[in-house]
Amino acid sequence: MASRYSLLKSITFMVIVKEIDQFLNSSIKAGDFPGAVYLIAQGKEIFASGVCGDAVITPEKIPATLDTIFDLASLTKPLVTGMLLAQLLEENLFSLKQPISDFLLEFNTLEKRNITIAQVASHSAGFINWLPFYALAKDPSQILSLIAQEPLVYNPGTKVIYSDLSYITLGVLLEKISGKPLDRLLRQRVLDPLNLKNTCFNPPKEWKSKIAASETGNQYEKKLAGDRAKNYSNWREDIIWGEVHDANAHFLSAVAGHAGLFSNARELFFMAQQFLPGSLLVKNSFELFEKNLIPECEEGRSLCWLLAGFGVNAGNTLPDHCFGHVGFTGTSLWLDQKKSRVYILLTNRTHPTYRDFNMNDRRRQFHKLAQEIF
Repeated sequence: MASRYSLLKSITFMVIVKEIDQFLNSSIKAGDFPGAVYLIAQGKEIFASGVCGDAVITPEKIPATLDTIFDLASLTKPLVTGMLLAQLLEENLFSLKQPISDFLLEFNTLEKRNITIAQVASHSAGFINWLPFYALAKDPSQILSLIAQEPLVYNPGTKVIYSDLSYITLGVLLEKISGKPLDRLLRQRVLDPLNLKNTCFNPPKEWKSKIAASETGNQYEKKLAGDRAKNYSNWREDIIWGEVHDANAHFLSAVAGHAGLFSNARELFFMAQQFLPGSLLVKNSFELFEKNLIPECEEGRSLCWLLAGFGVNAGNTLPDHCFGHVGFTGTSLWLDQKKSRVYILLTNRTHPTYRDFNMNDRRRQFHKLAQEIF
């Protein structure tokens, strides 16, 4: 009976993996993205992984592999900013309830002095969602002052507006508290301890051939910026390949709390495990990744993560206690802390041009199929 059960389980597993591959290949054929890499794991065991399509289709064709490095975009928020915040919290260097103005004096104004670090980390600080700082500032050092001067668009703690301004601010906060640049802090506290060799800000030029390409210039962002960047003349026009796609991160020398991290599926898996018990964290920080910091709001946010019960990109097959994040370039990471499960989907959906379709539909279908692996 045991051998028969194992055989049936093995056959079911192969069928589901085939379905995942077929689904991703159909999305590639539809033009949603040129390539995709996925990884599904429980604990330290990788249950399934696969590759479909190409990492680059122009100016040359390079097939995707499990070692293909992706611009993780906003996955930087939890993987870098979230992990470093959790580590410094464990060292009692600050409290989530503290006003951010305790550390960043630019926010010591009548309107903003009571905004807490928790509100900034949960996208409930009152900030506007996005600004083209590369067109508004002459120097990256001016960005924090511009954020502090920008009027709030709602009362802090009353709603959620996903905002890159929050995580640019938290990146500066981490540097202020630690006294170290963000990339060095990440290297010392995460990358070196985990022995990650294919993960970093600002990947070396010699890595280019193994990095998935992004958009042709920043055409999508150029439209988004509109009149606010009408006098800006430094738009990138060629294929963005081997450097960060996000223009604000690019302006910030490609090191920022909101975007800029590059990695591949295997090393992303090692980073993801750090948000599960038995990781770099030693205290009870794990509950902060599941705990809703803003229960009074319409959207659930924990420390740097979106909660599945409110997550339109998670789908309805992941349990509500799961948490995850996505990146504009086509990346996605979701975790089930209770079962130590990791779901990774990496695509290059902006290459060679941004196409307006519902990427979250693809993520939901992936999670639905991935759930059936277990």
